[in-house]
Amino acid sequence: MRSVLRTRPVTSWALYDWANSAFATTVMAGFFPIYFKQFWNAGVPATESTFRLGVANGIASLVVALLAPLVGAIADKCGARVRLLALFTVLGAAMTAGLYLVGQGEWLAASLLYVAASLGFWGGNQFYDSLLTDVAEERDYDLVSGYGYGLGYLGGGLLFAANVVMVTQPQLFGIADASTAVRISFVTVGVWWLVFTVPLLLFVHERRIERPLPFAEAVRAGGRELIDTIRHVRGERTLLWFLLAYWFYIDGVNTIMKMAVDYGLAIGLEQASLILALLIVQFIGFPAAIAFGWLGKRTGPRTGIFIAIAVYAGAAAYAYFLDTETEFFMLAVVIGLVQGGIQSLSRSLYGRLVPAGKAGEFFGFYNMMGKAAAILGPLLTGTVALATGDSRLAIVSIVLLFAIGALFLSRVQPDAGAERAAGAHQRAGSSP
Repeated sequence: MRSVLRTRPVTSWALYDWANSAFATTVMAGFFPIYFKQFWNAGVPATESTFRLGVANGIASLVVALLAPLVGAIADKCGARVRLLALFTVLGAAMTAGLYLVGQGEWLAASLLYVAASLGFWGGNQFYDSLLTDVAEERDYDLVSGYGYGLGYLGGGLLFAANVVMVTQPQLFGIADASTAVRISFVTVGVWWLVFTVPLLLFVHERRIERPLPFAEAVRAGGRELIDTIRHVRGERTLLWFLLAYWFYIDGVNTIMKMAVDYGLAIGLEQASLILALLIVQFIGFPAAIAFGWLGKRTGPRTGIFIAIAVYAGAAAYAYFLDTETEFFMLAVVIGLVQGGIQSLSRSLYGRLVPAGKAGEFFGFYNMMGKAAAILGPLLTGTVALATGDSRLAIVSIVLLFAIGALFLSRVQPDAGAERAAGAHQRAGSSP
């Protein structure tokens, strides 16, 4: 493994993925959806609780999608990406821990805290992603990005595994019952998130900007800059092709992640087996994400993304025939091999395309597309299920998203960012 992965800034940066992935696993994917239905919506029809959870997720996604580019532009103007990451982290960790205090039946309070915690998670992620260009040189983006995702899968998986044991065997920890153990798990996520963010705050530094603006001026300048950036993205074909490709294929990834548990329940699998499958994805994702970083270094990130898209499309097609727990676990292994890889290489490829000095703003667009990519997949699968009456065909329909994403990705020129930077450097050198 290259020495760059052992440098203090890179390790400190990657530990933030270790830190906030606990929220993604224990809260978003694990306990919150179940506890929201069974405790905070006790006695409420399942369809109504599902609607409430969908509204909470939708509001969080909408807020992030609307604010991400503007907040990123402001951060670039005042050199405040690390400080804003700290602010969003404190918000997310505090709101997550606050779920402990929400009593049975108090679904509205739980929803509001979850929306605020999700805003903290996605806001912090935006600035974490953008700091990749500050802690590593372009030649190391793939390795470093994969390292971050790898540690994220490992850290999130370890805490989730501990929380699962705590919930299934609360007596071992001196806890009264499983319900109390779930509430305590929310507190452990908040603490974990805060503690492992500290190294980034101490040892990761943004590259200096020439004239940082006071915050009030940065807000005004950021708004103007955002308009210019929209024009820039429209004029940069490679950036536009990538963002379109990312929108489609990451929508396929997100749809599979969100539908996996529901699909498993629909075909009669036990809840415990589904949690085990989620853990399988986490722990396989750790070495696989790092391996994809190595692959991206040698073949280029676009090739690695194509491989992951092909595997995902094959997995979606195979899901049509899935019937047993063993097959579901096999599918979890396959997904674990590529899930971190497609995420990490997408981040490193995009980092190559971002203009110098605009990482926060452009990664705001990146995160906006990631959140907006929660629309097409559910709409497509829901329409197919309604039209055909077959949930298995609905899963297979996700292949279409991967095919369109691959088509757009084929138009992306990975060296466009380097060529643009070289041209700008040459123009600067020839100026008087």
